[in-house]
Amino acid sequence: MNEASNESLRQAVEGLHGCKAAFKEVVHVTEEFEGETIWDGEIYLFNLKDHPSAKICYTWSSPIPNSDKRRYFAILHAGAVKSASDAVKASIVEDYKRD
Repeated sequence: MNEASNESLRQAVEGLHGCKAAFKEVVHVTEEFEGETIWDGEIYLFNLKDHPSAKICYTWSSPIPNSDKRRYFAILHAGAVKSASDAVKASIVEDYKRD
C-alpha cells in the first residue's frame, strides 16, 4: 500500500480523537526550509462531530522506514494550527523536538 486510504485516515482521526469524522476535502501542501523541500504531499481534512475543542482535523500518513506499516498524523484545527500548512509545520517541529 503506497498511500493511506480516505477510510483508514478517517479511522485514525476517530481513534486518536474519540469523535466521529467526515471527509471534507484534500489540499496539497509543500513546505520548504532553507531552500529545501521538507514536505510535499496531500493533507486530508475531516469535519469533526462532537469534539470538545475542534471542528476540523488535518490528517495524513507516511511510511515507516524499513517497515510495511504507516505512521498516521491527525492534527486538530486549534491553537496555533489554523491551516493544513500549520498542521504540517507543527508535526515537523514535534518530530524535531523528539530527536
